[in-house]
Amino acid sequence: MKLKGPAAVAALVLTLTATPAQAADNLVNPGFESDLAGWSCAAAQTVTSPVHGGTKALKATPAGTDTARCSQTVAVQPSTAYQLSAWVQGGYVFLGATGTGGTDPQTWGSPGAAWAQLRTSFTTGPSTRSVTLYLQGWYGQGPYLADDVVLDGPGGAPDTRPPTVPSGVRTGAATSSSLTVTWSPATDDVGVTRYEVSRDGGAPATVTTTSHTATGLAASTAYRFKVRACDAAGNCSAYSPEVTGTTTAGGGGGGGGTLPKRVLVGYLHASFANGSGYIRMSEVPSEWDVINLAFGEPTSVTSGDIRFRRCPAAECPAVESEADFIAAVRAKQAQGKKVLISIGGQNGQVRLATTAARDTFVASVAAIIDRYGLDGLDVDFEGHSLALDPGDTDLAHPTTPVVVNLIAALKALKARYGASFVLTMAPETFFVQLGHQFYGPGPNGAADPRSAAYLPVIHALRDDLTLLHVQDYNSGPIKGLDGAYHTMGGADFHVAMTDMLLAGFPIMGDPGNVFPPLRQDQVAIGLPASVNAGNGFTTVAEVHKAFDCLAKGTNCGSYRPRGVYPGLRGLMAWSVNWDAYNGSEFSRSHRAYLDALG
Repeated sequence: MKLKGPAAVAALVLTLTATPAQAADNLVNPGFESDLAGWSCAAAQTVTSPVHGGTKALKATPAGTDTARCSQTVAVQPSTAYQLSAWVQGGYVFLGATGTGGTDPQTWGSPGAAWAQLRTSFTTGPSTRSVTLYLQGWYGQGPYLADDVVLDGPGGAPDTRPPTVPSGVRTGAATSSSLTVTWSPATDDVGVTRYEVSRDGGAPATVTTTSHTATGLAASTAYRFKVRACDAAGNCSAYSPEVTGTTTAGGGGGGGGTLPKRVLVGYLHASFANGSGYIRMSEVPSEWDVINLAFGEPTSVTSGDIRFRRCPAAECPAVESEADFIAAVRAKQAQGKKVLISIGGQNGQVRLATTAARDTFVASVAAIIDRYGLDGLDVDFEGHSLALDPGDTDLAHPTTPVVVNLIAALKALKARYGASFVLTMAPETFFVQLGHQFYGPGPNGAADPRSAAYLPVIHALRDDLTLLHVQDYNSGPIKGLDGAYHTMGGADFHVAMTDMLLAGFPIMGDPGNVFPPLRQDQVAIGLPASVNAGNGFTTVAEVHKAFDCLAKGTNCGSYRPRGVYPGLRGLMAWSVNWDAYNGSEFSRSHRAYLDALG
């Protein structure tokens, strides 16, 4: 559904705090023989062929604006010369260093399918004790490989000194479901890289700024917090003394109880520009009730490790600082808005094929929510993220691992954050309404196994689901409950697709196997915000005609819904950015219409 469009450089960055003599000997796993052990990587994997030395090499494929980073920290001496090299393959591969304290070097090559060694050198500045070395590909040029990374030069003593204990720890900005903890920066001889915040003595949340918002809390409840600082070498200070904060009274409900009766949901291009222009969080128009940050994406299809990286300044020159972004999120929440992390999108396929991937998904998504103090999660799995195995035909008891693990992961997140957690989903019609005709590979195995694969997930989470806004665009013709095929772009398509969600429908036409109807307040209609945003754009007049038919039983076209649904919740748009690009026609026109409905 959601195209990221032109991408910036995709980079594999090796963050190294340079090394002792014959530095490669001091790197953990410098030739990737132990897969990615010792490295913190995104969008990367090891391969057994081709390799330069040993049995494995690193492979990274630039895609979208994903920087495909891989980092490892080692020590360096000031005012010292170092030589950097790596064996590489690929169309365009760059090798360089930043933060050297002098002239930052960069070299590149285009070796193609033959191994070639890139070499460069630098001298550290008089106070430099860490540098960032990087390998980098170029968007659209295919994958590149790297092996046998070497940084030669005299090294410094290992960093064993922890940072100072954070001071000035205090709580504030209390709501019925969240508390914000702030503190003064700690100091370290090399540098503080993260802070760990423990609530009530539990496992800590990790942040890189000097604030943390704990969400999903119970109303009128006291919570204890303590903070410690850690450096790149893994040295951590002692925890600060505990401080206590208390949430306010009157928490919200799991079904979006603090949302208005009629909602506008918009996706914000938070990690890319896509030709529509970057919009700061503080500049998101007030018409939007739910703001979905697009996107959190996995480090690999099956890792379950979700990362959210805000748009780089090279692509989005107007991007705000991390602190300003977080402050703007808080301001929106103070206005009653919900801000969610959206996982997936067109380029972010997520397959939780193992329980390990499931658990990693839960931990990494929770880390994003905690870091930015978000209200919940939007699941926007597309492509090949979900499919049903042969024989998996029981809606209520799925057996396919990627489905079972996703259900378990979402339930775990809901349990972690409690009743105030907002859970939304944005599947395509192929994964939902197509189930009226096809469900998985079908009885003879001839159908696409992805057909209607979202249905068991929606069904299992229906008691926890705040909103389902199926994408009524980028869709082929879909058969409605009237037995006719409906085509996107007009009122009848939206009426027919929404009617299936609110009336329920027989899966593969079997009256003995029915997808039960959802509550009216759980359903919104998904639309492109402009003709630029996706296929199937529907004019304002046609959207209002569809909503009139569904919510009031008037102004219907050829399709007559099975009922009248006055509680229909609202509209979703891809995207806030494309709407602004189009003069805000979507948000202004539909906000006024929904408000008039009451």
